[in-house]
Amino acid sequence: MSRRFKVGVQLHPQHCTVDDLRAAWVRADEMGVDSIWTWDHFFPLYGPADGDHFEGTTLLAAMAVTTRQAMIGLMVGCNSYRNPELMADIHRTIDHLSGGRAYFGIGSGWFERDYTEYGYEFGTARGRLDRLADGLPRIRARLDALTPSPVGKLPLLIGGSGEKVTLKLVAQYADAWNSFGPPEVWAAKNAVLDRWCADLGRNPNDIERTVCVSHEDIERIDAFVEAGATHLILMLGEPFDFADVEALLAAADS
Repeated sequence: MSRRFKVGVQLHPQHCTVDDLRAAWVRADEMGVDSIWTWDHFFPLYGPADGDHFEGTTLLAAMAVTTRQAMIGLMVGCNSYRNPELMADIHRTIDHLSGGRAYFGIGSGWFERDYTEYGYEFGTARGRLDRLADGLPRIRARLDALTPSPVGKLPLLIGGSGEKVTLKLVAQYADAWNSFGPPEVWAAKNAVLDRWCADLGRNPNDIERTVCVSHEDIERIDAFVEAGATHLILMLGEPFDFADVEALLAAADS
C-alpha cells in the first residue's frame, strides 16, 4: 500500500550528544521514514544559547553511512556559509556516501549570530536573496562539471516563502520546496508558487511540496495534505521522542 504522503523527520543538532543524534537517525531509518534532515546553523536556535551544538554537513556525511533507506538532507543549507561550488561538491560527495539518497537543501540564511560569530557578512534580507539567486545557477553548473557526477537524482530543495523572490527562484530552479504552516498560510504560499510556475512555463507537478510540522500540527495533518503538501517533515529536538513520528507514519499509511 502506498502512502498518502511522505514522512520525514528533522533532528535538531543541539542540546544533545553525537551519540544521541546517531541513535535518533538510525531509529528513524529503521522505522521507515522517507527522509531524515538536520539544520545548518552553528548555535542553538532555542533553549540555552551557548548549549551543545554540532555542524550540519559533517553530521549529514555521518548520517549517509549509518542509514540505509531514507533520503537525507539539510533543512536547509545556508547559501552564505560556503560558496556555491563547494556546496555542490559537498552534496555530491554525501550523495555518493549515501548511495544516491541525498537532497540538496538550500536557502538564503537568516540567523544573524551565525554570521557575526563566524565572520560572514549578514547584510540585508534582500542582499542574501540576491546572493542565493546568483548561487543557484553556479550550483547547477558545478554539479554538471563534477567528476564523478552524483549517484542519485540529488533533488534541489529550496526553503523559504517570500512571494516576490524566493518562490520565483523555486519555480526556476528547484525540484522541491519547503515552508511552514499553519495550513492556511502554507496553502496561500503554495498557490503563489503555482502562479510563478505558470508565469515561467514550469510544470508545477515537477516540484515536490514539503512542509515542516511540529507537535502542535499533528492534529491538522489532513489540512496540510488537502492544501497540497506531499511530504510532511516533523521537527524534533532532544530528547527525540518518536511518538509523533509514529503518529505521522500511521496517518500516512491509513
